[in-house]
Amino acid sequence: MTEPSLQPSDSYVQSFARGLSVIRAFGPGRSEMTLSEVAAVAGLTRAGARRILLTLAHLGYVTVADRKFALTPRILELGYAYLSGTPLWNLALPYMEEVAEQTRESCSVSVLDGADIVYILRLSTHKVMTINLAVGSRLPAWVTSMGRVLLAGLPEAELDRVLAQSAIEKLTPDTVTDAAQLKRILAQVRADGYACVAQELEPGLQSVAVPIVDRSGRVIAAMNVSGHSNRYTREEMLRAFLPPLRRAADQVNHALLRR
Repeated sequence: MTEPSLQPSDSYVQSFARGLSVIRAFGPGRSEMTLSEVAAVAGLTRAGARRILLTLAHLGYVTVADRKFALTPRILELGYAYLSGTPLWNLALPYMEEVAEQTRESCSVSVLDGADIVYILRLSTHKVMTINLAVGSRLPAWVTSMGRVLLAGLPEAELDRVLAQSAIEKLTPDTVTDAAQLKRILAQVRADGYACVAQELEPGLQSVAVPIVDRSGRVIAAMNVSGHSNRYTREEMLRAFLPPLRRAADQVNHALLRR
C-alpha cells in the first residue's frame, strides 16, 4: 500500500493543523497565555486563534479565566491514546523497574520521531540533567545513547535523511559533530548492540542504551540507564549497567514475540 503523502494536498485539513499548532503552543513557561500570545506562538491571526481556542474550550480541552487560556487535564487523553495502544508501555515497565532497582539509576524507553527521540517511559531516581525529563520529552537523536541505538537500526538512506535534518552542533567540549565520524560511531553501535554517550549532550551526563526489536528484528525502541559521570567511569558504567539493560531488553523482546 502506498504511504500517504506528508506534504499539504487536497486531503490536507488546514484548520485541523492549525488546531494542533494552538495545542503545541502551550508548554514550559507558557502554561497560561492571552489570545494574542497564543496567536503569536502558533503563528496565527488573532481571529483564527480565537476560533480554535473557543472550539477547544467547548470540547473541554482548554479553559479560560481572566482572559488567559490554559490546557485542561483532558488534553492528556490525546497522549494516552498513543501510550495505551503501544505494547511497550505495559510490557517494559516491570523490567525497567528491575533495572532501576539494580543500578540505582534512572531508566528510560524512547522511540524515534523524525530527528528526535521521544520518551514514552521513564523511571527517574536522580535528576541527571538540568532539564526535567518526563514522558513526551524530546531530545536530539544524534547525540543521545537511545537516539544512536535507534539511528543505527535505520536503513542507510533513511539514516542519511535523518542526519541531514538534524541540527548538529557543539553542545559540550566532547560533542561529536562531524557527520562522517557520527556514521562510524553508528556503525560501531550496530555491531556492538549498544550505544554509550559520555558528556556529549550535557557536561557530567553519561548513559548507555540497548535496542528493543519487533518480531522481524527491526529496532522499534531503545532502553537506557543514565547517571552522572562523577559516580562512574565509562568502563565502570558499562560493567554495571549493560548486563541488566540487556537482560531487560531481551525480556521485553520475548514478551513482544508472545503478543
